Amino acid sequence: MNAAVAVAADVAKSEWFASWFDSEYYHQLYAGRDDAEAAAFLDRLVARLAPPSSAEILDLACGAGRHSAYLGAKGFQVTGIDLSAASIVRARARRAPNARFATQDMRQPFGNHAYDYVVSLFTSLGYFDDPAENLTVLRNVATALKPGGTLVVDYLNVRHAERRLVPEETVERNGTVFRISRWSDDEAFFKRIVVQRDGAARPLQFEERVAKLSLADFSFMFALCGFEIEQRFGDYELSPYDAEQSPRLILVARKMDGLGYLRERFLRMRLNVSGVMPRYEASIPCGTRCTIDG
Repeated sequence: MNAAVAVAADVAKSEWFASWFDSEYYHQLYAGRDDAEAAAFLDRLVARLAPPSSAEILDLACGAGRHSAYLGAKGFQVTGIDLSAASIVRARARRAPNARFATQDMRQPFGNHAYDYVVSLFTSLGYFDDPAENLTVLRNVATALKPGGTLVVDYLNVRHAERRLVPEETVERNGTVFRISRWSDDEAFFKRIVVQRDGAARPLQFEERVAKLSLADFSFMFALCGFEIEQRFGDYELSPYDAEQSPRLILVARKMDGLGYLRERFLRMRLNVSGVMPRYEASIPCGTRCTIDG
């Protein structure tokens, strides 16, 4: 391993999602996720998008592979990538047809014109302290998609999540107690998980942080990276999106090849005329604008 790769690996391990998602306690806490709901959502999404049976799909931040496995079972060629090696081990153990898995940081390139669809499901973006890294991910998605390819992002709806935030909760899983604290500020939602194990002298502590990305934020970032939003949904039944009431923000966007530069210039002109700038723009430094390869 060269020095640059070693440094990058050390930095990754210091980030909350690297240690937490690779922990056995992460999988223990979230073992009760609703697979039936996820399958029904994917059925509706496939029916709406109507991908060809030969479609190549990338499941970005695939976790333990439940979405990848289901899509593979439907006959699509699926690649699942995730930073967590432990999650990839679990995904491979599913032995799902038409699905392959790899450990990969989404901030590093993951293909060039390789996929017809990229899906980011169950709030798998917005983890980074530096907002520019979200743009890096979207640039990688744009590069990985074939011309005219489709990106699907399933994210929490900020206003709905703010109103329903539960400050304190205790969960017990097979003798392990999880004491969960939740709060938020103007930029992000936070969750502290204190793990008390049977017979352990000291509890373990983990933390989650998810950025408060709104529709305006995604629209701005997508435009910079050459994506055009075509459909918006507000829940897993694909109901219309309502900023106040919808539990989810689900976006379907098309890669618009060759238009990235023109779209950014148009957006800049509009912002200069209107004087209105999305909140997310203020935190993106110069030199992080996305470009489209090919």
